[in-house]
Amino acid sequence: MKSETDVRALVAALGEAGARRESAIARLIILGTRAVPRLVSEFQATDDRGRQIAILRILEAIGDERALGVATLALSRGADVAVAAVAVLRELLGKRTGSVDVEALDLLLAAARDTAADHRVRAAAREALDNAPEDVREAVKGLGQAESAGDALWKDAVAGHLPDDPRELRQTAADCAPDAPLAELRRLIETIGARERTGGKAGQVEDWRAVRGAIHQALALRGSRIALYDLRETLAASAAPLPGSFVAAVQMIGDESCLEPLAVAYAAAGAHPRWRHQVTQAFRDIVKRERLTRRHSALRRAFAKAPDLEQLLQ
Repeated sequence: MKSETDVRALVAALGEAGARRESAIARLIILGTRAVPRLVSEFQATDDRGRQIAILRILEAIGDERALGVATLALSRGADVAVAAVAVLRELLGKRTGSVDVEALDLLLAAARDTAADHRVRAAAREALDNAPEDVREAVKGLGQAESAGDALWKDAVAGHLPDDPRELRQTAADCAPDAPLAELRRLIETIGARERTGGKAGQVEDWRAVRGAIHQALALRGSRIALYDLRETLAASAAPLPGSFVAAVQMIGDESCLEPLAVAYAAAGAHPRWRHQVTQAFRDIVKRERLTRRHSALRRAFAKAPDLEQLLQ
């Protein structure tokens, strides 16, 4: 009875974030097969993708054949959930209970060949099949050159299929954004902005904003103003400090149209002196670069939003 109570409490903790979730995952893995029925039931009952991914991680580590149904269901859910399902199926390839290994193999082959699936899911399925029988490996080779996980993630993102975890995309963006087509980066900024606006857990919203800022900075380093409108809108709507990449981008490529949004951000900065200093420096640099005088209409509008800025420029 105590064991069942422990499992229930640990499964409930999978809905938490950070260290508490990781601790619950580790303890459930130790409990092993005793936890599987509750994990299977919870996966089917929850819509929380973070919890689903955590459950799949545990099932992968336990390697119990009862995870097959969950992995089959998870494949249809796309993004990080489907990638985690592939990892479960990879472990089940070595099971010799009934036809579990054959069914897992069939599911992985179908995922590797499914052109409608995310690039990441197909790439993960092909990697999982590396240890399959030789005739299977030959069949997979016929699908062409395998993509790296990073390339697959980037292709999915620019096609509008974002991962569940924004931190993965941030690293990939650092590698891919410098050489990506400019229009592709603009679309990605819009897609990420839409994800931010859907809400969700506060930490994830901040992580998505950090990714968007990093892509803005990559555009600015290339001298592109293709997404300057998004920078202006973000600054004008900022009630709290933004990641430094936003102000760094506007500092590099901002024009007179950015002065009023910067003034709004400055006025809202209040108790954040570091952010105020960054905004002020960007404001100064734009005024100097554009050679604007105090009589310019853009400066007059900005000073109306934040009168202190006029004194700071003297």
